Amino acid sequence: MAGPQEPRLGAERTLVAVSLGPNRTKGDKDPAEWMPPAKDATCTYVADWVSAKLTVDRAEQTKLLQVAAGCPGTKVTLTPAP
Repeated sequence: MAGPQEPRLGAERTLVAVSLGPNRTKGDKDPAEWMPPAKDATCTYVADWVSAKLTVDRAEQTKLLQVAAGCPGTKVTLTPAP
């Protein structure tokens, strides 16, 4: 089990501090329903989301692949949920 300072599942960037407004807007929405309002944050958000998820549904897959296609140097491999 990972200690308090160790990354889980080998992902080093899964928590990002945000202001209260964007956090409330996001809620528990996945990338198919919400993306960061700062356009320059979307590539990092997608890469972090994929590194933390084990599977995604079809709506998530579509959005993640669409955004990742515009992110130079970002390779996304997804496994759709059954």
